[in-house]
Amino acid sequence: MIFAVGKQGKPYTMAFCRHTQPVIRVLILLCILATHRSVDAQDTSYLKSLSVDDILKNMHKEDWLLVDTRLPDEYNGWRADQMTRGGHIPDSIDFCSRWLDLEIKDKPDKLKAVRQTKGIQPHKHIVLCSTDPQTNQQVATHLHRNGFRRLYSFDMRPWIADDNKPLVRYPGFHLLVPPFIVRQILNGHRPDTFEQTVRFKLVEVSWGGEGASYSKGHIPGSFHVNTDHFEPPPSWKLGKPDLLKRFAEKYGFQVDDTVILSGEDPTASYRLAIVLQYMGVRDVRVLNGGLSTWKAAGYPIEAQSHAPPRVNSFGATIPVHPELVDTTSEVKQAFLAPEPFVLVDTRTWAEYTGKTSGYTYHFRKGRIPGSTYGQADFPGNNSLTPYRNLDTTMRNNREIITLWEKAGSDISHHLSFMCGGGWRAAEVLTFAQVMGMGNTSLYSDGWIGWSSNRSNPTESGTPPQTPGSKPPIP
Repeated sequence: MIFAVGKQGKPYTMAFCRHTQPVIRVLILLCILATHRSVDAQDTSYLKSLSVDDILKNMHKEDWLLVDTRLPDEYNGWRADQMTRGGHIPDSIDFCSRWLDLEIKDKPDKLKAVRQTKGIQPHKHIVLCSTDPQTNQQVATHLHRNGFRRLYSFDMRPWIADDNKPLVRYPGFHLLVPPFIVRQILNGHRPDTFEQTVRFKLVEVSWGGEGASYSKGHIPGSFHVNTDHFEPPPSWKLGKPDLLKRFAEKYGFQVDDTVILSGEDPTASYRLAIVLQYMGVRDVRVLNGGLSTWKAAGYPIEAQSHAPPRVNSFGATIPVHPELVDTTSEVKQAFLAPEPFVLVDTRTWAEYTGKTSGYTYHFRKGRIPGSTYGQADFPGNNSLTPYRNLDTTMRNNREIITLWEKAGSDISHHLSFMCGGGWRAAEVLTFAQVMGMGNTSLYSDGWIGWSSNRSNPTESGTPPQTPGSKPPIP
């Protein structure tokens, strides 16, 4: 039955029956089909496909922007199925199509902020790049609905297949593992960068016992680590070497392990990652984005508990890499040494300026004199928002380096990252490692350790007007 509108807006119907003129029926059906075809054509006509030559011709123009719509892991350097190489086209930025499917509060505003941060502006020619045309189409639809008209699609497969075409691969891309790689390992495969694995261990990390998050669901086969066992209460500072030795024995860690860390709170995973590196574990990695990215990929979780493996010894004297963690005395010496040293404070602006301590169990407020503000929060957002994509994966290196430059931090200098007690700073340090920055370390005790000794100098309030003295503008 077809409903139409007659005189004075009153509806009437035209029924298809054997008495209806055949010609009329055909004409109506043709009109309907033509309408559908025109809508479909309108949905895709604005998206022009570009060739490799088109990219080479326009990629360095200021008003052209290459936008990679694949997973952040592929952008970082991981090789997806059927691809001969991993990484991204030079000077391209990332805008993953999966971010459009996230169920997050104030999603339109947050997507707009992401576009602004990445320089995705309507006046530019936006070239969407992927090995899957569907991801380009999804992002194109989003941009077109938000007023973008200069949109193009580029199939990256010919570019990737040509070894003469450049691809940027972060030196430490392997430190952040995508869910599909973990899935391959669980299925008995040895993907790229895991060829030398001796023993593989999958670990879920959280503060507290298994009931905190582990028993609610984790990656199949993983065992749980309670962070209290390497940074015990009531101070929750990193334990001494003898405690870390007992910790290694309790959880079955050995120096030649390959460990992948995951969890509901990714920050806990990054904290343990740096601790295990400091102890001497050869190959320590983190699931990029934490458990949420595993779930978003559609992979199963389980509630079954698994015991850590039993081992005879760690296999080395702890710490194997003491240079990775700075002590309070070393930080003091570094400020006085002739070698350039930057202490990057990754706490919130409120913590940095002394408005709050940031912790329920530590009440001294302020900052370490000489430290720089790490641009680690926007007003109203979580502390590490500027370092994370919407799916909690690592942001691209250009955006992170921009944060440090705003803080007046010269990345050619030694960067020591700190926060209150080492968790947030460990995540940022890991990102620096992914980008290939070797001249970096963690001031693990952070503000809590420094301010617990009242003989250490502190300051509060808005610092002098330096590049890092003001909170960033979203």
